[in-house]
Amino acid sequence: MPRQLFAAKRRVDRSHWLLAFLLIGLAWCSGLPATERIVLNTGVLAPYTTPERTGFLDRIAVALFHEIGLEAEIQVFPTATERSLLNADSGIDDGMAMRIAGLEKQYPNLIRVPEPLIVNDFVAYSNRPRFATDSWRALEPYVVSYIIGWKVFEKNVQGVKEVTLVRDADQLFRLLGNGRADVVLYERWQGLERLRAMGIKAQVLEPPLSRTEMFIYLNRKHAALVPKVAQALANLKKNGTYQRIFDATLSPLNQ
Repeated sequence: MPRQLFAAKRRVDRSHWLLAFLLIGLAWCSGLPATERIVLNTGVLAPYTTPERTGFLDRIAVALFHEIGLEAEIQVFPTATERSLLNADSGIDDGMAMRIAGLEKQYPNLIRVPEPLIVNDFVAYSNRPRFATDSWRALEPYVVSYIIGWKVFEKNVQGVKEVTLVRDADQLFRLLGNGRADVVLYERWQGLERLRAMGIKAQVLEPPLSRTEMFIYLNRKHAALVPKVAQALANLKKNGTYQRIFDATLSPLNQ
């Protein structure tokens, strides 16, 4: 090979290597592998997540991480809460979404993004005449049902006529539909979605029995991203993107 061509080839090769090292270095500085996207796991189903990835959480995650120049996706573990926690804590997944505050005390590798993702309303559903649920004592005259393991209900439902515990949301709302429960307790938007899907006529009782802020957590390998994600989420709320996604995915269930 002529000396000039050989020298030119070496310069091209060196340029390719330099570009590769620069990309790797940038990814390392941001705490992200060069070609990976952020994967957040969750246990929530429709309308927050859907197989088509058109739910509230699906769309918020994409918009949120797009704000800081990253791709994101939601992975759903509907019945494997402990597995999802361990996956996020160990770094198998990059983090988790729609979780209560305080998990970092038990899972030290998780860092909470301080900007709330959403406020979950834990409400009562009934197909009987409407009554106000302004305290937990309002449930006392009724046969009440909720899903095993929901701590907010286990802690607060006391002195009611009867309690029936069930395994999942379908079983919960069937009890309401066939009259075997007067009141069932669940989260607002997932409950409205289940009623719609199952064709059951019932109403949400107001006000909510409990309201809880829900958050995103990131594995500590992405600690540098936490303030950026918090700011990006605040930006989505300010510029109207958050409300547009909310109105497209959750608000129609109230109609």
